[in-house]
Amino acid sequence: MRMNRVLALGAAMLVLFSACSSGGGSTTAPSASAATAPSASTAAGPSASAATAPSAAKPTIKIGSDGFYESALMAEIYAQVLEHAGYSVERHLKLGKRTARQPALESGAIDLVPEYVGSGLAYYDPTKDSGDGEANRAALQTILSTKGGGITVLNIAPAQDGNAFVVRKDTATTLNLSKMSDLAAVQTQLKWGLPPECDTNNVCKGALVKYGITYPPAQRQALAACDVPMATALNGKAIDIAELCSTQPAIAQFGFVTLTDDLNTQPAENIAPLVRNDYLAKVDATSFEALLNAVSAKMTTPDLTTLGVDIAVNQKDVAVVAKDWLTKAGLLP
Repeated sequence: MRMNRVLALGAAMLVLFSACSSGGGSTTAPSASAATAPSASTAAGPSASAATAPSAAKPTIKIGSDGFYESALMAEIYAQVLEHAGYSVERHLKLGKRTARQPALESGAIDLVPEYVGSGLAYYDPTKDSGDGEANRAALQTILSTKGGGITVLNIAPAQDGNAFVVRKDTATTLNLSKMSDLAAVQTQLKWGLPPECDTNNVCKGALVKYGITYPPAQRQALAACDVPMATALNGKAIDIAELCSTQPAIAQFGFVTLTDDLNTQPAENIAPLVRNDYLAKVDATSFEALLNAVSAKMTTPDLTTLGVDIAVNQKDVAVVAKDWLTKAGLLP
């Protein structure tokens, strides 16, 4: 279950970290904004290349995102594709945690958001999320059919970004750690870095309990999952195990070892657009959905990781990174 993540720069290292829920990862996560509903937004009209499209006949769409950069990136990608097709877009990016963003979608304050289907499902029913992305999409669709007047889950992308429990290479070597089930026997020897909400999060505490892990309170630091302080603490040996996000650039940058989830406790976290049915009723739903499904078909996990490096490490602008990917994918000229 993916937690929303904060985009930040470490003071001692030029590295930013990707979004994860704890799930692209957990149902909630630290965010760059404490907003509970869209506030300041930037309206963007149709792109120059779509100037001849009948945009006046298409109602403005309000696109939101969670509070971390990867969610904002996907929202920006959706926005640019729709603008090219003649839609006017209002951006309401980095709304905060899923607990802030999802009510905004249900209330109609926004019309469209990117979602990680495992965490999105766990937000409503943590007993149903699974390792099958399409099954998670279908179960989430069943729930959302009655929420906020009805919300449609469009096609999932091959791309996933989920929770990852990682250790330093020296810890993995010394304690012979390669999979999560190796941890129970040595758990009291480790300093744990876990998000504050882990205790109530089914894919954090719930997953660890399945491995026989109770993370002794005296050996646990509460740090935001998938954020700079968590990775910095792990690299600096303030903690020995951390919950990060699977596409996070820090994992490769610092040579962390991702422990295999051998009991399959983490849900599939494929990305999919959520769109309100009342908005779809105002447009040609078939062509609208086709535009975003084409994006999902092209987005892969390696793409997400590469784009994360562009934004987090190379400090490129999200809109520029989005346009570059869309052009290379053949979705924009």
